[in-house]
Amino acid sequence: MPSGTTELPNARDFTWHDGGRVVRFGRGALAGAPETLEARGWERFELLTTERALAGAPVGLAETAATVHQVPPGKVAEISADLLDAVMTPTLVALGGGRVIDTAKAIAAVRGGRVAAIPTTLSGAEMTGIHRLPEGHSAPHLVRPALVIADPEPMTALPEGSLRATAMNALAHGADALFGPVANPFSALAALHGAELMAGALDLPETERDRTRLALGSLFCAHALDGAGLSLHHAVCQELVRGLGLPHAETNATMLPHTMGAMLPREPAAIEALAAALGADPATLDARLTELGGGSRRLGELGGDRSRLDAALDTVHARISAMRDPLTREELAELVEAAW
Repeated sequence: MPSGTTELPNARDFTWHDGGRVVRFGRGALAGAPETLEARGWERFELLTTERALAGAPVGLAETAATVHQVPPGKVAEISADLLDAVMTPTLVALGGGRVIDTAKAIAAVRGGRVAAIPTTLSGAEMTGIHRLPEGHSAPHLVRPALVIADPEPMTALPEGSLRATAMNALAHGADALFGPVANPFSALAALHGAELMAGALDLPETERDRTRLALGSLFCAHALDGAGLSLHHAVCQELVRGLGLPHAETNATMLPHTMGAMLPREPAAIEALAAALGADPATLDARLTELGGGSRRLGELGGDRSRLDAALDTVHARISAMRDPLTREELAELVEAAW
């Protein structure tokens, strides 16, 4: 198990200018969000959030928004379609988890707007231009947030069980990036360092955990995915969540040891590098991922409508057809059955 991880210079508090995007990272970044938004030219905006996230918002954020939109539970394509006409100013600030940020991106894509993302989980949505579009609508391009205000404290504030599940979703971003459709050395380095940071943080007891490293590792993994694209793991999990109604983070945590096992004979070098970053070897990677995720889970314990599994697997099979060595439809069924 990794006893520590490499500390990069200035890794705890920084502002990163990445082309047309600015990332502000560090403890206290949430408290300073109104000032950061104003300084970066976000004088007039509409706020998308949830009741939970709004309760922790800094003074001045909701007050300076032209409108505050509550984002309900549900599917991004449906939520964003319902909110589309209510948004008058497509300059959006999204305060919340992945559903909130992806909803803002979806609306901005159709309306030709821009998004500032203030994440309150480890979803990684703030770092990517990957999202659904509002149901019944098209857009000329997808949207990647132009401004990210990432504070490790709200990003890692979930209870331990939920935090570890969402951390496995974040780690899966880096894992998929190692063999995504446009995988490359730059994304791979970000993915492996992100995985190393997250594992090192999760190995510590909750009361001693370095939450800054955990949050930063999530950003590295999401950045890697944005540059490499989705692969097997996310194709499987997205369709299980969407098709069967399974919970997002827990499904990712459940499937990750299985999907990485399926990739071992197909991408042995990538899996070996991932295992090493996590302080394991390919033979023990499944156990290591299970440990980091907080213990063994079964899909059958998460609820969902198993009668819709065949249709979901058909969709997954079509999605992974462009992989270098895609799983057969039978292998996909065996993969999910092993996790059920």
